[in-house]
Amino acid sequence: MLVLSLSVVIGLVVGLLGAGGSIMTTPLFIYAEHMPPVEAIASSLLVVAAASAFALVRHGMRGHIQWRTGFIFGLSGMLSAFVGGQVGAHLPGEILLFAFSIIMAVTGFAMIRRRENSALTNGHKPRTRRLILDGTVVGFITGIVGAGGGFMVVPALVLFGGLAIKDAIATSLLVVIMKCLGAFAGFALKFNDGSVVSLNSRIDFDFRIILLSILGASVGSVIGSLFSSKVKSEKLSIAFGWFVIAMAVFIFFENLAGAITH
Repeated sequence: MLVLSLSVVIGLVVGLLGAGGSIMTTPLFIYAEHMPPVEAIASSLLVVAAASAFALVRHGMRGHIQWRTGFIFGLSGMLSAFVGGQVGAHLPGEILLFAFSIIMAVTGFAMIRRRENSALTNGHKPRTRRLILDGTVVGFITGIVGAGGGFMVVPALVLFGGLAIKDAIATSLLVVIMKCLGAFAGFALKFNDGSVVSLNSRIDFDFRIILLSILGASVGSVIGSLFSSKVKSEKLSIAFGWFVIAMAVFIFFENLAGAITH
């Protein structure tokens, strides 16, 4: 029940802010369910993709999703996320956690500075090449450490996609879904003899926990998207950003202590 309850909170964050799900889901799986880092990261990608999909429906009903721009950014990120997932699946858990804590800290600071992002305006033509480049870089990071990168996607969609901030937040959900699915495939699949594809036997998925988390996060994301236009997301982003930074510091030093003792 703890996983289900906390997953609702994770979904609320995704629905309200359009990002932040994987930053919370991976630590939940590691510290509450004692999953190995690789399994936790891969599992969180499915949960975040599902929660984002439910939130996307609500934002889509409001007409804020710019599908063409989202697919350009998302497809480039999806391909590189798959490659990143292939790399991440073979990295030691300690390395993944160190990298994840750093991405958490960067995300936390991005959330705190979200007020600056909200002041960005559109009004220029989309820069397709830059969108593809940014999508590729963010997708690769997503693949390795499992962070959906929503807070990196929103400013890029505004600056290089020419989107208004509300459209960028909604469209980022589409991008996150595509990147998470690409990264999950990278973790879950392996290539044998260069051509035969099979499931990665190194990762033992607990689908009961994954389904419970998807259920909770999906419910939370729908609720969050209903209130997204009524809640001042800037203040919520700042508070949540400091929480994420605190979690990043904890994970970094807890992992460092474990590496030293071993």
